Amino acid sequence: MLARSGVFLLWLMHFLPFRVLVWIGNALGLLLYALAAERRRVAAINLRLCFPDMSDAQRARLLRDHFKMFGRGLIERTILWWSSGARISSLIHVEGMEHFDAVKGKPAILLTPHFVGMDVGGQWIAQHTDTVCMYANQKNLYLTELLLKKRARFRDQRLYSRQQGLRPILKGMRAGMPFIYPPDQDQGIKDGAFIPFFGVPAATMISVPRIAQMTGAKVVPCITRLLPGAAGYVLTFYPAWENYPTGDDIADTRRMNEFIEQRVREMPEQYFWLHKRFKTRPEGEKKLY
Repeated sequence: MLARSGVFLLWLMHFLPFRVLVWIGNALGLLLYALAAERRRVAAINLRLCFPDMSDAQRARLLRDHFKMFGRGLIERTILWWSSGARISSLIHVEGMEHFDAVKGKPAILLTPHFVGMDVGGQWIAQHTDTVCMYANQKNLYLTELLLKKRARFRDQRLYSRQQGLRPILKGMRAGMPFIYPPDQDQGIKDGAFIPFFGVPAATMISVPRIAQMTGAKVVPCITRLLPGAAGYVLTFYPAWENYPTGDDIADTRRMNEFIEQRVREMPEQYFWLHKRFKTRPEGEKKLY
């Protein structure tokens, strides 16, 4: 009941002007900063690990700014879920469109690291091509079903749970549907390895080069930036990686992490620091959280 009431409130918000949603999102972020002590602690540890040269005051300011961006990301989903495709598109400026056009109808991995604007870029992509992607089940079945419905509201979007494995993903890619893939969360090292991220060993899936090898897919990174105030968003498509994969999964995955690091340094407040990115540790290392 609580979840349905919250969703109804979000639905009402999507009628508001965008600048009002931005204000609400910032306010929600500050409220979460004050109340979500555990997530604040996790983010603070991540920032200390990744930006050791920053002063305590700089990291504290960055942490506060991140919560504001996180709040915006939550509230602005109301537009993605219920507004028209035209309204969504009117808020997004696209750079590097030629890199997206170059892989349409071909096997491709659209690399979408966990920035707060990730879902904005995903909805723009969904308006312009059919895709495949994976999802994680939520603890609440109603929320899982809602998320799936809203992510698939444009064209033919095929979403598969992690439990279904890669087979349906590969089938869709071979049919010319790009794979929207956020590869940068700690899922253990069963199908991964410890790859440096900001100099810290991080459990990282090595699936990107493997999938590219199996399908002949091009890897095209795409990052969405939230702009200040009511200016909207910028979705940037980067050139497809050349000489990728090389056959060295570790080196190829290190290249991926280094690319993500570069983008994080450009807008550190918009990366998803609330996730326990360094939860899995090499044998013998103490836990960080």
